[in-house]
Amino acid sequence: MCSLPGWHDHAVPLVKRTARVAVLSCVVLLASVAACSPQQPATGHQQTSIESKGPTGPVPAGLEKFYSQPLAWGDCAPYAKSQDAQSAFSGEGLDCARLTVPLDYSKPQGDTITLGLLRHRATDSGARVGALVINPGGPGASGMEQVAGLSGQLSQSEVRRRFDLVGFDPRGIGASEPQVHCLTDAERDTERAEDLDTDGSPVGVAKREAEAKDFAVKCAQRTGHGAAMLENLGTRDVAKDMDVLRSVLGERKLTYLGYSYGTRLGYTYAEQFPDNVRAMVLDGALDPNQDELDSMVEQGAGFEKAFTQFAAWCAPRQDCALGSNPAAASAMVQNLVRPLISHPVDVGDGRKLTFDDATLGAIQALYTQQLWQPLNAGLNQLKRGRGTSLMALADEYNERDNRGHYSNTQDAFTSVRCVDDPPVTDKTKILNAQTRYDQVAPFLDDGRPNGAALDSCAYWPVPNTSKPHEPKASGVPPVLVISTTNDPATPYQAGVNLAKAMNGALLTFEGTQHTVFLQGNQCVDDVGAAYLINGTLPAAGQRCASG
Repeated sequence: MCSLPGWHDHAVPLVKRTARVAVLSCVVLLASVAACSPQQPATGHQQTSIESKGPTGPVPAGLEKFYSQPLAWGDCAPYAKSQDAQSAFSGEGLDCARLTVPLDYSKPQGDTITLGLLRHRATDSGARVGALVINPGGPGASGMEQVAGLSGQLSQSEVRRRFDLVGFDPRGIGASEPQVHCLTDAERDTERAEDLDTDGSPVGVAKREAEAKDFAVKCAQRTGHGAAMLENLGTRDVAKDMDVLRSVLGERKLTYLGYSYGTRLGYTYAEQFPDNVRAMVLDGALDPNQDELDSMVEQGAGFEKAFTQFAAWCAPRQDCALGSNPAAASAMVQNLVRPLISHPVDVGDGRKLTFDDATLGAIQALYTQQLWQPLNAGLNQLKRGRGTSLMALADEYNERDNRGHYSNTQDAFTSVRCVDDPPVTDKTKILNAQTRYDQVAPFLDDGRPNGAALDSCAYWPVPNTSKPHEPKASGVPPVLVISTTNDPATPYQAGVNLAKAMNGALLTFEGTQHTVFLQGNQCVDDVGAAYLINGTLPAAGQRCASG
């Protein structure tokens, strides 16, 4: 997973990718939860502490047993499902629990599933405001890992001092059970090696559609509760889970922080439970009205803007892999990566760097300026016929560890997307979107004819449960939307649009990265903390600068 001290969002051009594509909107590696005794380290031998705080606030009919359930807080080590989680969950002051929710909210007496929870208690109990529930985005990212990492980074933060930081793994993800499972590690390695996305011929399209259909079938076969789980996996249902969580935490109203896709979860919750919202920070917004194809084209434009900034940073350097002329940077990248379509580079262990993985590595690096140096080094390495650095970046994107094991983030991302939005089956629209994508993001263009292959959602075994629309959340307190001017994954205008739709306040951050709150910018962090603690909104038109 991403080695950054914070952000790891995945946003791949869905327009050009099929089953293996995951356009994650945001992932924060963090961790928190106070142990049974305040600030007790997670030693692996913590005693369990039973807390019963629910039901709190309104309880929907038939769900009383879920809203009133106690939580058994204890050691986080048993919840770790990956190397990253093992490391994150060893932090001090963390405890974990398991929340039971209905598989299908229309059948509360039927099957149940569980969600993993992680908490870091407020460091000043006397000044505690309440619990801050945090979602890192994706969809598919682990909120437990996010809060585990975040709690360790915010030692001087008023947010950490005044709030219990609470992360949850949404249904089907991470420590939640059952997990969404579609592909084995070997199958995912094989798909990456095939590099089918560059073949727009009729044969290539047929292969990609067969792969997409196979992916959908395997998701239903290999996921616990099968199609029933897939049908109830979307944002609609995660928002309901979040209200159960609110109640059992003892919160009359929800205080929420959502990054990227987490903004969609936030406004979906506000629509369903408008009277249960205390405050919401929505950072790196998805445009609520935009369909999948338009969203991906806008995202391509966002990555092109970030690439332009990278090229300008690189040009004055003596070791710049793209040369000294930023205007020629796209052509330089194309010259480096397009030969990989026919001649992938051996990176050892039987693996080869393909065009897809090389461009994926570049996309991963453009999420934050902290990865610009590794990207430049990787491109210079590719000039010498080596691809290990770019492959490492692509592995970070795909969450593949050094043992060859993948998290289920990519499986979960596709599964949630397929029930959150209507499937795209009009091939004319797909081709049109591909053409627009190549125009707005030329550094990612493979130079080959496009082919309109349907993705896995076109073959999904269950119908979608929601669709893009302007939120209707009257009565919700004003929310705070934060939008970054050169955000590559969720372009700035999306935040402007969401703030308007939610009748909220907009804070503009002038920078080139994906999301910003609680990542060290004092201006942004002060505004966000004042809002979360006191409900203070920024002045109209307020802006914060990087640096």
